[in-house]
Amino acid sequence: MDRTDSVAERMVSSGQIVVTCSGSVGKTALAYAPHENTLISHDLLRVTPHQSDTWGWVFAYLRSQQAISMMGAAQYGHIIKHLEPEHLLALPIPTPTHERLAEFDVAARGILTRRNEAWRLQRESESIFSEAIGAVASSERKSTGFEVKSRELFSGRRRLEGSYHSPAATAILDRFHTAKLPTQTLAQVTDGVWWMTRFKRVFGENGAPYLSADELFSVNPPITKRVMLEQAENAEDFFVKDGWLVMACSGQTYGLNGSVALMTKWHERAFLSHDLVRIVPKTDVVRPGYLYTALGHPTLGRPLVIRQAYGTSIPHLEPADIAATPIVRLSNDLETQIADRAEKAVSLRAEADQLENDIADKATELVDQHLSGTSI
Repeated sequence: MDRTDSVAERMVSSGQIVVTCSGSVGKTALAYAPHENTLISHDLLRVTPHQSDTWGWVFAYLRSQQAISMMGAAQYGHIIKHLEPEHLLALPIPTPTHERLAEFDVAARGILTRRNEAWRLQRESESIFSEAIGAVASSERKSTGFEVKSRELFSGRRRLEGSYHSPAATAILDRFHTAKLPTQTLAQVTDGVWWMTRFKRVFGENGAPYLSADELFSVNPPITKRVMLEQAENAEDFFVKDGWLVMACSGQTYGLNGSVALMTKWHERAFLSHDLVRIVPKTDVVRPGYLYTALGHPTLGRPLVIRQAYGTSIPHLEPADIAATPIVRLSNDLETQIADRAEKAVSLRAEADQLENDIADKATELVDQHLSGTSI
């Protein structure tokens, strides 16, 4: 940090409006709890209204269809698109009544409150899981390498990659053993772990909403593509159910690969990419929220998943390997505490997304009224 210029200016606070200005420009979001005390890229424009009572309206307006179109028209660049602060400053913004401004302010604060509470609950669920597992021995080694017994190389899948035998993952497995924590494989607690086959995707306005892995793990991603279902014989198999989990199974091991998401009713209407592994929990054996935490825990779950990745340029995860991931089983009380918080967090994020979409639609409607000469 002492070698970074203007550190304070690069931070954001909860509620700060940010807009993407490089690559896919014009995407507007509210910063919330996990973004605090984090260095934020210069590729996000910061927007701070002069008057605090216009904050909710400005946010909603920037997510309106008219504002998105104008930002798209103002971008420049051939390979990588860019948007400058001057482009945003030049956007014409209608001024609603004070009553309207208050409505948008309440709605925007509702979005922020739900996302912050969801983050708190997610952290709580992960903390309960961590405490139940206990301290994991440090995997740091004085030397640059580490040793693996030959019998570990020539059994099972015969993995020779160093990443599969990483000290971090080994330390977690050792902790499970020394603490005598019962485990089951993911296959034992699910009704299926599988992926879909590739096929040529044809998009059209009348198609089903399409979500790639990148969009699925974004905050409230806009639907930019719709896939035509007639082209695939088994199109219905690409849809998921509320309570299922999906896992990104391609990409960089320090990126989305191995990330897990818990599906909601909203996801049931979307056609999901083939590079998302479907995971169906046995609900009479394990709660989806607990499984979501056990697989996605940043230090005790994901390292056990991502070590299974193979390949250099674009690493992949095989469903069979994912299915072999050990899932620690805790007491019913602890698993319930974890599941309750995780599932509530997912529900709150879904509510926030819906509220955000609603005010964007309302802003779009009001701009149309303003353009027709009607007072807003």
